[in-house]
Amino acid sequence: MEPSRLSFHEEIRKNKFSSILLIGVVLIILLALVYSIGFVIGGDYFFIILIAGTIISILYVVGGYYKSADLAIASVSAKRASGPEYRQYHNIVEGLCLASGLPKPKLYIMKNQQINAFASGRDPQHAIICITTGTLEKLTKQELEGVLAHELSHIANYDIRFMTLTAVLVGMIAIISQIFLRSLFWSSMSNRGGNSKDSSGTIFMIIGIVLAILAPIIVALVQLAISRKREYAADSSAVKFMRTPTGLIGALKKIQHNTPMKVSGAVAPLFLAKPTKTKEMFQTHPPLSKRIARLERM
Repeated sequence: MEPSRLSFHEEIRKNKFSSILLIGVVLIILLALVYSIGFVIGGDYFFIILIAGTIISILYVVGGYYKSADLAIASVSAKRASGPEYRQYHNIVEGLCLASGLPKPKLYIMKNQQINAFASGRDPQHAIICITTGTLEKLTKQELEGVLAHELSHIANYDIRFMTLTAVLVGMIAIISQIFLRSLFWSSMSNRGGNSKDSSGTIFMIIGIVLAILAPIIVALVQLAISRKREYAADSSAVKFMRTPTGLIGALKKIQHNTPMKVSGAVAPLFLAKPTKTKEMFQTHPPLSKRIARLERM
């Protein structure tokens, strides 16, 4: 029996809901970790460290948030796409922006013979799109439109902002976990030979230690799951812009036969695709075969 057709509107809605749900999971883990640690440590000492750690993590992420596009461009040594050889690149983006109502982002090019692209920027008014030279040389006009529609979808869906929020939460959990584990170590060193805690305190200490160890791992996996959901949503939004999945399907099939592109781990999640043999749950992108199969049902 032939599988039913997928509605890109429904896929966009489901993926956005799943992303919000996953963010909720991260928040619940954060609150559980903070409560357990606060119960064990007690006093103002914990809150002073928590506030300091929170301020540092927020300043770090906010700085990266406002400079995300510049940092991404610098990390891949990209340059502005200016000149007659990039006319088609500009024309396609201008057409898609008119169709979607988005302002035109700044366009960049990076020297690499693999087919790939990424978008960055904190909002549509400060967005950039960067594609490889291989993307321009190896894709047909329709396939290039599919790739650029996918990247514009990330901009339209505020994916960079959403993933930055996730990064803040994940970073805070990692910092709090480290503070707690280190404070327990120094506390045990200074209190050797002292009175033991009551049974309830011991139970919460055990819970706190388990959470402090497992929480960063769990939320990192949740962050990867959110990233994969956003890729599916961007694929669906690209179909919405173009009214056909054909171009993006063709581009993804060509990427499927590419040698995996080597880029910095910090910017790898931004790219259109990341071919790999690692298990899906440890990846920022869904398998290309799954993405193609979903698009073929639209």
